[in-house]
Amino acid sequence: MSSEILVNVTPMEARVAVVENGAAQDIHIERQESRGFVGNIYAGKVARVMPGMQAAFVDVGLERSGFIHLADVIGSGAANGARITDHLREGQLITVQVVKDPLGKKGARLSTDLSVSTRYLVYMPASEHVGVSQRIEDTEERERLQDALASALEEEQLEGGGYILRTAAEGVGAAELGADLRYLKRLWAVVARRKEAAEKPELLYEDLPLQLRTVRDLARPEVTRIVIDSLENFTALREFCLKYMPEVAELVEHYQGERPLFDLHGVEDDIQRALQRVVPLKSGGHLVLDQTEAMTTIDVNTGSFVGRRSQEETLFKTNLEAAAVLARQLRLRNLGGIVIVDFIDMSDAEHRRQVHRSLEKAMARDPARNKITGVSELGLVEMTRKRTRESLERMLCEDCPSCNGRGVLKTAETVGYEIFREILREARAYETGDLMVLASQTVVDRLLDEESAHVGELESFIGRTISIRAEPDYGQEQFDIVLL
Repeated sequence: MSSEILVNVTPMEARVAVVENGAAQDIHIERQESRGFVGNIYAGKVARVMPGMQAAFVDVGLERSGFIHLADVIGSGAANGARITDHLREGQLITVQVVKDPLGKKGARLSTDLSVSTRYLVYMPASEHVGVSQRIEDTEERERLQDALASALEEEQLEGGGYILRTAAEGVGAAELGADLRYLKRLWAVVARRKEAAEKPELLYEDLPLQLRTVRDLARPEVTRIVIDSLENFTALREFCLKYMPEVAELVEHYQGERPLFDLHGVEDDIQRALQRVVPLKSGGHLVLDQTEAMTTIDVNTGSFVGRRSQEETLFKTNLEAAAVLARQLRLRNLGGIVIVDFIDMSDAEHRRQVHRSLEKAMARDPARNKITGVSELGLVEMTRKRTRESLERMLCEDCPSCNGRGVLKTAETVGYEIFREILREARAYETGDLMVLASQTVVDRLLDEESAHVGELESFIGRTISIRAEPDYGQEQFDIVLL
């Protein structure tokens, strides 16, 4: 299945969409003021040890202290019978890596099992294990890759540390692996020097920015092109690819069209729909998705679909369509943890088996690790999906103050960025006339304060004056752009 990677970059944020057969499957968003932390390595100070939980809180300089469990300090195999107080004490300096971003009110999840990645390899300095990605299933290829890595290690005269050959390494030889090994050697030497010099909580290593990181991780053989709409970032991405991923460099294209890249490919519409609770099905049925702290629930309903032959056929076809759609929605919304799916009850056992197989097939294309555990006694399908970053809803929205947290609405920051994009559309569509923004007081305050520099840059870019006025009757998500 062919796919494309679309990259939209502005000074405020970077957004990446993976599009398969014309439909967005994955959305990644990183804002400059709130970049993710997964992969970052910190010198941390133990703030509090909790013997009852066999865990500790570690201050790494972020807003909230991170959380580390005993198994992430000494390994799960050695944790039985061990005590956290034998390994950590308050005030102790330790080196940790973020394995899960802060989610909701929880701090980052940490581990002392450090690793750094390149295109083909993951390097683990404290391990001696050499493994191959489970997605490379061919036994001969797995053995060939291990032999190629051993040859490259001998050529580079490197000893110590463990490695995992990533999925992207399939088909590469010792020369490519050697180039990655040399890069990892230089990188880890820098991290080691910073680690030795650290005397307080501080950042030792930060992963690549989103646009480089996603291309490094997602540019698989099925990717036919990588399109980016920023000339400066196109140049940086192409140079990065030429240096580390030469076979991908020719796929990188600079988009120069008048219409915004995400508009052209329908990604903006996909994002807006992914923030809705109800997802319509082509058959006339619909899904209802509810994200809570404990789990995500998905309810399948027939809606207006009545079928042509029988009620059982109607239920079966609705469930089959729902299985494919919900798999895409989980990826698009980045929903993880425990997922409970309430398919419509079917009396035919063969139909139930086919729906279950259809769900397994759809979820097999998901790059995030997932497991369908089966059907519960209540007829609910239970599954888990790994998530290491915030969901799309938590990234773009906030609890609604008008309903005491029962619903969500877009943040003033998100609405502000939508206003900037709409101004660019208006400026391209109409060659003359200054512009006035009408928005809620909260959004106006944001535009005149935190985003004032961006407003000034936008005025210079379009060559027109942008005035801003608060409308007391406007809700936080409501705005208008008026030509003067």
